[in-house]
Amino acid sequence: MRIVSGIQPTGSLHLGNYLGAIRNWVRMQDEAAAAGHDCFFFLADLHAISMPHDPAALKAGTRTMAAALTACGIDDAKSVLFNQAQVPAHAELQWLLNGTARMGWLNRMTQFKDKSGKNREGASAALFTYPVLQAADVLLYQTTHVPVGEDQKQHLELARDIAQKFNNDFCTDNAPLFTLPEPIIPRDAARIMSLRDGTSKMSKSDPSDMSRINLSDDADTVMKKVKKAKTDPAPLPTEPAGLEGRPEALNLVAIYAALTDGTVAGVLSDFGGEGFGKFKPALGELLVEHLRPVTERFNALKDDDEQIDAILARGGARAREVAAPTLAGAYDALGLLR
Repeated sequence: MRIVSGIQPTGSLHLGNYLGAIRNWVRMQDEAAAAGHDCFFFLADLHAISMPHDPAALKAGTRTMAAALTACGIDDAKSVLFNQAQVPAHAELQWLLNGTARMGWLNRMTQFKDKSGKNREGASAALFTYPVLQAADVLLYQTTHVPVGEDQKQHLELARDIAQKFNNDFCTDNAPLFTLPEPIIPRDAARIMSLRDGTSKMSKSDPSDMSRINLSDDADTVMKKVKKAKTDPAPLPTEPAGLEGRPEALNLVAIYAALTDGTVAGVLSDFGGEGFGKFKPALGELLVEHLRPVTERFNALKDDDEQIDAILARGGARAREVAAPTLAGAYDALGLLR
């Protein structure tokens, strides 16, 4: 079993990333290490250049995100943590797979439509072929399982389609080159919404910093953001059905449930009938205590470029070693002399 997942190194790591993905990465890492399996977690800096970007900010963001992941519990003694740019095989395999991917498949990718907006002709070619790089990211390591949310299922299906077609077209006389990865729907993966709009996901790209809890926020800032989070005037209900049509209230209750590994129903059994004047301070205190060790570790690491670079260098070396046979197999299957 080999698990691979990545995150773009842009913006600050926030509560939505942590509860929605990173906490489960740490759990999967620990379980995989105990069972002798592999986990590869990467910073998708090659993906980041598909959109307009500031080179200096990207370099700084890569180090910052590596520090944040390490602070959250990603341990390079148990898993492989690296950035894509240190493993040229990602870009090489993407180009090789571009011959197998089909325009019709890429035209159906909803994220290109979302990110390019009305100016599709002005979008970069990299944004259009972004899903082929995602396919390379997982196929390169003979990945068996990929943690996915609802918004990434389509891209994993594309990776499987590309792998299957490549195997059928070029490996007819030999064993298939690529493993077809299976999705993992992480247990207890929380979908955390904006503190300003309960119908939108908490996002690094939201222009309002008050919309999210950053893992770098100090205790006072966390409490301030929670207390100013958008709510409605009604008290909390005693049953989950009472949260229907109340997205902001549901979001805050869901955050509390995720932090305690509980359920929405369980939170409402404790706070049902109470107003937000009581619930918000309780949620703020819970957040502060839960995030305190992460924030302290992050603050100790974020300016230690030497340590972060060493972690990424070790991970990059290991990733290059594991990727090499698959890349060589792809060149050979396509009849390319090296």
